[in-house]
Amino acid sequence: MPAGLGRAGCAVAGVLLAGLLISACGGGDGHAASSPSAPKSAPAASATPGGTTAASNVSSLAPSEPTKITISRIGVSAPVGQIGLLPGGRIQEPPLSRPNLAGWYKEGPTPGEVGPAVILGHVDANKKAAVFFRLKELKPGDKIQIGRKDGTTATFTVERTQRVNKDAFPHRKVFGESLDHPALRLVTCGGAFDPKAGHYTENLIVYSTMTAS
Repeated sequence: MPAGLGRAGCAVAGVLLAGLLISACGGGDGHAASSPSAPKSAPAASATPGGTTAASNVSSLAPSEPTKITISRIGVSAPVGQIGLLPGGRIQEPPLSRPNLAGWYKEGPTPGEVGPAVILGHVDANKKAAVFFRLKELKPGDKIQIGRKDGTTATFTVERTQRVNKDAFPHRKVFGESLDHPALRLVTCGGAFDPKAGHYTENLIVYSTMTAS
């Protein structure tokens, strides 16, 4: 088992806020792992698709679902599926049976649209490294490429990473921040694995801005 892997897979967390929960730290050994939460995405600052955005000086894109994520710096080349809300208000998680699958939160913007698009991924699953196992290695300036259903590719540049305790997850900044440019947040779990709680103690968030398309 790779160093640092706990007994449960993990992508994010689950705490009620504004009627929305994130539950994306499923365990591969029967543990029900919880994670932090997010408020429903606030309306993004308006911008005409194809218009230039202030923050990154590149044109925003029309809506199109993400299909692939590539992060050459850490060896990620993975499909992207959709995740939404479960009946109880929790956010779905990518299935542990597909540890290399990332999940785009479909209630928010698509990557390349104005606003914060969010993609979740497990750090491990069934005691094996998963799609975002090496996410903690990303540094400012690293590139993230998102292939989209319309055939275009949105390239994002990492601005910073943040590690937070699950009970201090910055829900509104990750999911609901009002922006005037396309942004992308990647979320997974981090910190130590708490066997009593059945989940990791922290979340890792990568903040990035679109710089090419």
